[in-house]
Amino acid sequence: MAAPAKAVQALRKFSSCDIGDALVKLGLKHGGYLSGLSMYSPRRMSGPSKIFGPAYTVRMVPASDKTSPNPRTHFADAIPMNSVVFVSQPKGLISACWGGLMSTRAQKLGAAGVVIDGKFRDIEEHKALDIGLFARGISILGSNTFTRSSELNVPVEYVNHEIDEKVVINPGDYILGDCDGVVAIPPKKVEECLSLCQERYEVDEETRACLENGEEIGKTIRRLRK
Repeated sequence: MAAPAKAVQALRKFSSCDIGDALVKLGLKHGGYLSGLSMYSPRRMSGPSKIFGPAYTVRMVPASDKTSPNPRTHFADAIPMNSVVFVSQPKGLISACWGGLMSTRAQKLGAAGVVIDGKFRDIEEHKALDIGLFARGISILGSNTFTRSSELNVPVEYVNHEIDEKVVINPGDYILGDCDGVVAIPPKKVEECLSLCQERYEVDEETRACLENGEEIGKTIRRLRK
């Protein structure tokens, strides 16, 4: 189910926190939050920079895996314009699966940003590119001899390790990342999510005005929030 373009565009202005809270209200367990990912570029977990777009997924496997499929083209050459590249790296590796040259190619193709469920390298190159990149961690080791791409634009599994929760990221799910973190939004939830985000934004702005006037937060929240 495709989300209306107007609703998608409007949702872009909200934060990961806004969207996560709205998705919890809509019954999505843990609000689509992808715990463990943080912003590395263009700045480290700070500033107004944001990535937002439909997921283009890349499933990687260990380089020793000779049975999994091989893509027809290099995964970085197949990135759709305005998409968020979402790379799923095999677990338990200390190597990176993404680097500066890949981000150079992604940016040239018009990617909205990059999310690595794993490690990347070349952090200064990414900052110089001014590209939005989120990852679990960083490594000095490249993917050579450690991993290879296998399947493109297929569902991939993300694990919130703290609660051992598996989240499926489907191609076309909307991914938003900002300095607070990363959230995945199913297309069918976009319109309802937008409505709740806008409603909560208006309430929060009224709450903020009350607090700036010296009102107590407890009474104010009980009065304004439903």
